[in-house]
Amino acid sequence: MMDRRTFIGSTVTLVATVSLPANAQSVGKVWRIGYIGSAPLTDPEQARIWGTFLETLRSFGYIEGQNLAFEMRFSKGNIERYPALAAELVRLNVDVIVVGSAPGARAAKEVTATIPIVMAGTSDPVGAGLVASLAHPGGNITGVADYQVDLIPKRLELLKTVATQATRVANLFGNFGGFDAAKLAALDTEQDAAAHSLGVTLLRFQMNTPQDFDATTAAVVREHPDALLLSPNPTNFILRHELAAFALKQRIPTMAARREEALAGMLMSYGPSLADLARHVAIYVDKIFKGSKPAELPVEQPTKFELVINMKTAKALGLAIPQSLLLRADEIIQ
Repeated sequence: MMDRRTFIGSTVTLVATVSLPANAQSVGKVWRIGYIGSAPLTDPEQARIWGTFLETLRSFGYIEGQNLAFEMRFSKGNIERYPALAAELVRLNVDVIVVGSAPGARAAKEVTATIPIVMAGTSDPVGAGLVASLAHPGGNITGVADYQVDLIPKRLELLKTVATQATRVANLFGNFGGFDAAKLAALDTEQDAAAHSLGVTLLRFQMNTPQDFDATTAAVVREHPDALLLSPNPTNFILRHELAAFALKQRIPTMAARREEALAGMLMSYGPSLADLARHVAIYVDKIFKGSKPAELPVEQPTKFELVINMKTAKALGLAIPQSLLLRADEIIQ
């Protein structure tokens, strides 16, 4: 996706002594990966995740600048750009396309039935119509599903553990899952039921692009919510620093979906590890390079989840974090 920045500076020495797999040693073969993401990899946390992907590929013998090259394309928060970006990668005839969102996966699938596609960060690939089933994807697409929408009740429960008096929770979301109206309505009903069981009313605010930030946050302020719940999507991730600053200014405790969002200043986050997802994507890329067909590779589900608590934010908001929750945390930011 567009301009490539090199974040991992691991210098590979004694290359001649490295034992590479047969396919990685193919004389003159440079494997080309097309990548479609939401934003350029410009901060340390994105670099860390990308670094995990590169390091995993390196463990299989693929070394950027030697037998591995990337074509990087970014939507910059505009989902309407995905079809053109995917078409460009198809014209370049890359060996595999890696995508970090459902819109990216859908766009790639619509322009090629032959180039393998490996997806990550897709909440429900079956419900979104990307694969036939998790066990037997069919077609040319596979990867890792994160089923983030299923975690919203759990995030609400964790949020209420800290914001015990919260009864009105603002939910910032965007339809990046590729769901139709019926699926979205069913998700809303399920989430409303979970919220009701906790004595909470969800107030929904849709924010599809970074350009919607001012209008959306102004609408949130007018509703005076007790807490903020961020649904996992590219826009919320891109704007994580701005949203954290907004929540702190409004003194609203916030539950997010990604570790990186808690690091940006959200009170808490709970969800799959992005670094772990990146590792599994690299494993699937290797399998495809070695001859496996996406149709035969089951869509994996996340195995590592992270609860991250930002104690600096808790202190700024005057909130006490229960010891029981601290003991459950995978990471505590002081």
